[in-house]
Amino acid sequence: MRWGCHLPRASWGPGLGRVLQPADERIPFLIHWSWPLKGERPLGPPRAFIRHHGSSAGSGPPSGRHGQLFQGIAAAEAIQRHRQNLAEWFSRLPREERQFGPTFALDTVHVDPVIRESTPDELLRPLAELALEHQPPSAGLPPLALSQLFDPDACGRRVQTVVLYGTVGTGKSTLVRKMVLDWCYGQLPAFELLIPFSCEDLSSLGPAPASLCQLVAQRYTPLKEILPLMATAGSCLLFVLHGLEHLNLDFRLAGTGLCSDPEESEAPAAIIVNLLRKYMLPEASILVTTRPSAIGRIPSKYVGRYGEICGFSDTNLQKLYFQLRFKQPDCGHGAGGFSATPAQRDHLVQMLSRNLEGHHQIATACFLPSYCWLVCATLHFLHAPTPAGQTLTSIYTSFLHLNFSGEMLDSTDPSKLSLMAYAARTMGKLAYEGVSSRKTYFSEEDVRGCLEAGIQTEEEFQLLHVFRRDALRFFLAPCVEPGHLGTFVFTVPAMQEYLAALYIVLGLRKTTLQRVGKEVAELVGRVGEDVSLVLGIMAKLLPLRALPLLFNLLKVVPRVFGRVVGKSREAVAQAMVLEMFREEDYYNDDVLDQMGASILGVEGPRCRSDEPTEDEVFELFPMFMGGLLSAHNRVVLAQLGCPIKTLDALENAQAIKKKLGKLGRQVLPPSELLDHLFFHYEFQNQRFSAEVLSSLRQLSLAGVRMTPLKCMVVAAVLGSGRHALDEVNFASCQLDPAGLRTLRPVFLRARKLGLQLNSLGPEACRDLRDLLLHDQCQVTTLRLSNNPLTAAGVALLVEGLAGNTSLKHLSLLHTGLGDEGLELLAAQLDRNQQLQELNVAYNGAGDTAALALAKAAREHPSLELLHLYFNELSSECRQALRDLGSTTEGGARVVVSLTEGTAASEYWSVILGEVQRNLNSWDRGRVRRHLELLLRDLEDNRGATLNPWRKAQLLRVEGEVRALLEQLGGPGS
Repeated sequence: MRWGCHLPRASWGPGLGRVLQPADERIPFLIHWSWPLKGERPLGPPRAFIRHHGSSAGSGPPSGRHGQLFQGIAAAEAIQRHRQNLAEWFSRLPREERQFGPTFALDTVHVDPVIRESTPDELLRPLAELALEHQPPSAGLPPLALSQLFDPDACGRRVQTVVLYGTVGTGKSTLVRKMVLDWCYGQLPAFELLIPFSCEDLSSLGPAPASLCQLVAQRYTPLKEILPLMATAGSCLLFVLHGLEHLNLDFRLAGTGLCSDPEESEAPAAIIVNLLRKYMLPEASILVTTRPSAIGRIPSKYVGRYGEICGFSDTNLQKLYFQLRFKQPDCGHGAGGFSATPAQRDHLVQMLSRNLEGHHQIATACFLPSYCWLVCATLHFLHAPTPAGQTLTSIYTSFLHLNFSGEMLDSTDPSKLSLMAYAARTMGKLAYEGVSSRKTYFSEEDVRGCLEAGIQTEEEFQLLHVFRRDALRFFLAPCVEPGHLGTFVFTVPAMQEYLAALYIVLGLRKTTLQRVGKEVAELVGRVGEDVSLVLGIMAKLLPLRALPLLFNLLKVVPRVFGRVVGKSREAVAQAMVLEMFREEDYYNDDVLDQMGASILGVEGPRCRSDEPTEDEVFELFPMFMGGLLSAHNRVVLAQLGCPIKTLDALENAQAIKKKLGKLGRQVLPPSELLDHLFFHYEFQNQRFSAEVLSSLRQLSLAGVRMTPLKCMVVAAVLGSGRHALDEVNFASCQLDPAGLRTLRPVFLRARKLGLQLNSLGPEACRDLRDLLLHDQCQVTTLRLSNNPLTAAGVALLVEGLAGNTSLKHLSLLHTGLGDEGLELLAAQLDRNQQLQELNVAYNGAGDTAALALAKAAREHPSLELLHLYFNELSSECRQALRDLGSTTEGGARVVVSLTEGTAASEYWSVILGEVQRNLNSWDRGRVRRHLELLLRDLEDNRGATLNPWRKAQLLRVEGEVRALLEQLGGPGS
């Protein structure tokens, strides 16, 4: 629950990736962990980054210059149309990227990951050697730029075929998109014609024969006119073959015959083989991208250069990525933009940079560009306006969709198993075992046990081999934290909780009883009908009384199994609910603050003891469980090969609802209550939420920092409810006018509304006025104390009071009204006929304004109580107000002191209670002065009365005042 990131993925190819590097002999099991992550040495100087400004589709590709080959007008026009089509196609972003606005467009900003040249000997050693030997790359093989991929090799030989490889998430698709766009805009002058192919697309054609010319013409219509020129294009023609792991290539002559004619029909795989053999179009240049497990499908003699995509090898590249992402000049405007001031964006980048420098584990994660994308997406979710329906779970699901959509574990395996499904089964098991045993650090034995569980056949071992090479590093990273070296952690902590939740909702966690019971139930179900029929006939022919009993037992078996499964779901729901509302003395912030603090490096409150607790908190786990059951995420997971059956989702939801229903009757701490609401927001099911929250009557989020996201979460979950909320408390929540507008649907349901200590100014009073004037407003008590409303704000509030029929109690304590504010209230008070109590204490008002408001209150038909204490009143004015309040004729009582005549006021505890609550926020010198005046007043009245009961009461109040003075550092006597 601490960090994450990735670059946009091409909409036509598989996932975006990044690779780490050779490994440490201490951990042979995980193949070849990246030595830069161990801090041994960087991959080399940071690669120069390339920036595009504006939209690729909007800028016109270069025209008129096509070199020696395509000089004819018709050929030049065909190439120009081809450039335009490619630019438009490759500039399109997936839906997951479009939601983040122009800031996240590839043609707006791009940071190239490091590409390290490697040798065939290094690549094609046996796996055991790769695991044990982790020599750093030789100094003679420096990092490569995209423009250097086809430069002559170290021996001066011409390079025609380049293979770029990288694990899932290293950026293969992004590099291909970037290279194609560079060509479209004339930044790769060495190639006059570029033809990209998606191997996933070619594999979908199967063995159906087609010629190379047909494949090109079907996909790139403008090139039909220049197909005959391909044979003479030589090295000026570049084929890009993206995602070679999708094709099963056979380079044996017995398997794939020789073919040199681009117009001869062959299976697509055979055409690719002959292109790579340099038998067809021998002079053409070829760029191949693939996952590490498929490198061996091309014999090394046909490859001129290998390049490993190594991600962001140091924090400088990571910080550069984040700076470019967050500091775009247009990202504060427009739909989907990152709405923050330049200063706020700078502060965000600075905090993130400091965390990258000081916390090595987050830097280890951001070594992979795709996890940098996840960091940006998470911060965008936490700090920018959130699109309707977007949840934290949907961000993680989209992240996996960008990386794993269309990815099979091994295209040569007949099972065609989804790579994500395999990851959910293996990594999900490890993640859930960590959550259930409350640990985030895993030994090699832990990882091996989850990966190799249940493997029995050679085919299964082969699939494991592919997963370890291609995807294991995407999920796990070696731990670099002191005290835990030699262990492994999930690359992003929140990913552990996501995969654990996925493992549960997919029904992959089964006890031995469940597995055996399911097999027995299926067996009985298959033969039950036939056996029942035979037993029925025998029962009619023979007087066997035991047969009907056996007949009924056969029907009971599936029901018993169903109950076992139901009990298991209830146990999971119980564990989920307990995890969600598990209070920790050292880390009890709400889950959104925990996530933001972990990314930006702001540590939450820790336990008081000197020894840090080893107990881990997994509060995101239940949130992800709810989110994965939502309809949208189930659709995306089905596309990844991880379908969640609707019936299973309903049964899980019922079990969770049963457990949450009991919780609804408990009073939760504010942070836990927000977590509860966030769970409902992630679930995205209004009917479910309405039923579970139907018993909620008090919404107290006092002290929770209400960011725009949290305001939106509360409004989305509670805004559509029908029953009234007895009390809604948002005291000290750092609310602003935008937050008030977002929360208005919730405020409309409230009877008592507390907005104290929120620094709300006059501009917020416009929204409060609109709330009071709303025809559905049912607020009877409104507390606005300790907000700088001033007289300008009260001018707006009195407009709301004039048209409101529900408000009865209004507190404007310490709101900076001054004389002008009280005079406005005095002049407009009669426009409201329902108000019963008005508190304008501690507002710096003088004698004239206070007397005017008191007289208006006395004449008001419904007002019963007016608070004027702690204002700048003279002793004569205080006496006049006491005399005004002591008259026997009707009207409001005026509370101006702790005494009434020679007796203690019945409101003395209210006055001192307000002082006690606000002791730390009010001006201490001013409060001390007022308390000293009240103390003298109490002493004078105690001396003036002979009633022993009154003397005792006054002495008690004096003691309370002296105690407050001592807290303020003043004299106690």
